[in-house]
Amino acid sequence: MLLLEPTTEYAQQIREYRREFLDSGDSMDGTDGLREMENPEEWIRHAEDFKCPEKVTAGRVPATQYIYVREEDRKIVGMIEIRHFFNDYLEKFGGHIGYCVSPSERRKGYATEMLKAVLPECKKLGLDRVLVTCDDDNEGSRRTILNNGGVYDGTVYEPDENVYLERYWIDIE
Repeated sequence: MLLLEPTTEYAQQIREYRREFLDSGDSMDGTDGLREMENPEEWIRHAEDFKCPEKVTAGRVPATQYIYVREEDRKIVGMIEIRHFFNDYLEKFGGHIGYCVSPSERRKGYATEMLKAVLPECKKLGLDRVLVTCDDDNEGSRRTILNNGGVYDGTVYEPDENVYLERYWIDIE
């Protein structure tokens, strides 16, 4: 498996990944705007810009976007984003990391592997521990977080999305 920053080499894969989520109606956590951007090249530029604090739009924080690629067929199976620090919303609801696995690739352990793979990248950003949240009814995401050492911190209600979110801290070694 490869944890990579998105490049135009993967534009068609990104387009197909997005289409699968739109067709399924699933949320695209950890893809920072991919749902709204039909053009993969535009999204790749957006992801690159968001690494630079001076290019981040008001109310947002710098973030690093990754794609998770299966080596043997070069297929994107997941995406994961590290938010470099908190704003008020992220501190309470969103956390440092957002991720998703394509609907056709779920229940294969990719989310657990992907989260584990991104933790050293968090460390490089100076993070010693990260907050990861999930919907309280998302058993797969809960297991992913727990499998990576997540320690339950509490559950909060997010009124804009009308969901309860479980908060977990992961210490990075």
